[in-house]
Amino acid sequence: MPGSSGASINRFDHGIDTAPQYVMSPTRAVIEGVEEIHEKLDAGRSHRFEIFDALAENGFTEYVSWPLKHTLGRRHMISFATKYHGGFGDRHLRFLKRLVPIVAVLSEVRIKNILARTLLQTYVGTRAAEEILAGSITRGSGDTIRAAILICDMRDFTALSNLWPRDDVIDILNGYFDALCIPVEENGGEILKFMGDGLLAIFPLENAGACSNLLLAVEGAERRIRSLNVAQEGSGRPELRYGMGIHIGDVMYGNIGSESRLDFTVIGPAVNLAARLEDMTKSEGVPVLVSSDFVRRVSDRSHRKFRSLGMRKVRGVEDEIEVFDYTIGVRPARDRRG
Repeated sequence: MPGSSGASINRFDHGIDTAPQYVMSPTRAVIEGVEEIHEKLDAGRSHRFEIFDALAENGFTEYVSWPLKHTLGRRHMISFATKYHGGFGDRHLRFLKRLVPIVAVLSEVRIKNILARTLLQTYVGTRAAEEILAGSITRGSGDTIRAAILICDMRDFTALSNLWPRDDVIDILNGYFDALCIPVEENGGEILKFMGDGLLAIFPLENAGACSNLLLAVEGAERRIRSLNVAQEGSGRPELRYGMGIHIGDVMYGNIGSESRLDFTVIGPAVNLAARLEDMTKSEGVPVLVSSDFVRRVSDRSHRKFRSLGMRKVRGVEDEIEVFDYTIGVRPARDRRG
């Protein structure tokens, strides 16, 4: 575009390939096999594609497009339009066509880099994606980081999956995870793993306000779950309930797995304790259980939202620990130390 200092990248939602602006476009024609589209533009007449009418009305006089042929038979498109009086000259067209194979190579590299980053961020999270792209792909490689840990699990999922059709179960799970994940990501958390009907998320303490941000995420998730349950009731579906375990500590963040298959995740005693607290929400009859280590991390003003349930024996932990219920509905204060 005239006046641009560099390339810009626009993203489109899924389903654009069925939208009228794509179906009736030169882009689709080229991607599906046309080798060249070349047309003089005139604001005084109609053209075979609607976009040509729009270009002509904006003063463009000629349009040309060719396929960008990538590996594995993939086709994309490059197009040029000019406002020059009389359109492109033969010399201009020869020059532009010589650019096409060069742009094809460069665009394939750029597109695949973007796709790799997007896919990794989608499946393993932003932080893990950057670690992997930086070369952290050796089994056992990773770092020890200090983080607030959130583990959440849906209640009665086995019964729900046995009673409802598969497509309904998938739809319910997607709505449930939206309700949990959106607040986590909005508040700076990173979702590392979905485990059936559960999830594991961390809030690295290198980020200011990590603990209070985790509590904001819990509050946001509760509001969204309540709204989702209204919709569930309206459609005759069951109420969704959950249990959350929250702890803080050092975790090993990196690659775990076999020689041929790795998983980028966090492990360590702190993760195990968060999982035990989540499981204890069932016997304690509360949706959220928090460790005393986490409670000590947040401001004194936040303590009114925590109710001590006393000392509890936790499976896998030698000494009893003090466990807290968290009263959802009161906006958490900021952390003392992040």
